[in-house]
Amino acid sequence: MTQLRPAWDSAQHIDLISAVVTDVFKGTGLTLDDVDFIIDSGSDVLDGRSISNCGFLGALGAHHKEEARVEEDGLWGALYGVNKLRAGSSIGLIVAYTKPSESDISLYWSSMVEPFYQRPVGFNQHVALGIQAQRYLDASGIKDRDLADVVAKRWAAAAEGGQVAFDSIPDADAVLASGEGAAPLTELMISRPVDGAVAVLLSTEEIARRLGRPPVFITGMGTAMDTHSFAARGADKLQSVANASAMASAKAGWNAAEADVVEVSGSSVVGELLALEGIGVAKAGKGLDAALSDKVNRSGGALPADPVLATGLARLAAAADQLLQPQSAAAAPSRAVVHGTGGVAMQTNCVFTLEV
Repeated sequence: MTQLRPAWDSAQHIDLISAVVTDVFKGTGLTLDDVDFIIDSGSDVLDGRSISNCGFLGALGAHHKEEARVEEDGLWGALYGVNKLRAGSSIGLIVAYTKPSESDISLYWSSMVEPFYQRPVGFNQHVALGIQAQRYLDASGIKDRDLADVVAKRWAAAAEGGQVAFDSIPDADAVLASGEGAAPLTELMISRPVDGAVAVLLSTEEIARRLGRPPVFITGMGTAMDTHSFAARGADKLQSVANASAMASAKAGWNAAEADVVEVSGSSVVGELLALEGIGVAKAGKGLDAALSDKVNRSGGALPADPVLATGLARLAAAADQLLQPQSAAAAPSRAVVHGTGGVAMQTNCVFTLEV
């Protein structure tokens, strides 16, 4: 993964992509020649041109290979890749990238809302996140200070990890004092768009066990979508997270509460609490305690760094690193849950279970 920055002024898309594609093979004994297929996740809308992946084929290493685009978060690209392996392929390369610093991110989100009644009156991602937060806080009784504590913890964790560029690390007071994002959310309570790219190699178990790096196994996957109509969704829950998590848990044979590592994507701090409740780490309205536990978002999650369309794949890479490089041998984790999201106010959701 590249460093995640508010703006990679000195690098183009192809520079970010080629950097992670080159790096992902290190220590594996594999090269691009061994890869059967390449799946990339990006957005024509954010990139500002149609079929934008055609301009990145060289950086992706995709010439004379099977290549496909997923216009969703990279975690869906990984889901597609796993199904390619199950259909007979051996090795796949998944790449997700984003460069919102070259676009107006608000127009990207506005392009997803209903165009005749909602878009003309200004309904957009921030408005939806603000309404979502108001509903959740009314139902749960959680206070603004509690939300600020979670945000400050995430920024501190991201700073410790070294993968995110910062000018300063806000404490809870600074989070509360930041400008209004969408009442009751302050600006820092909404995920910060950043530039960056992530690459992940997928292979069959037989090949993975012969490589230079210890493997991490994907043992469950699930994906689900809430209705496009924001008003028709649940007032204080993300049902599609619960549905995706149930699907992944059924395949894995264990549930998210048993995970040692939890990496979730939240478009806002309230979205993160809703995701934790949806995957089953916390009961409804009780996501705050889970969010403050040490096993959740040790990477910092999406609040300090949201590389839109690469956020979920970044969570997958972070969880795999934590499984392979535990903080202490005595507490070596063996199970992880990973969550990615997309759409206005987290309409679509994807959940993976990992094991070592």
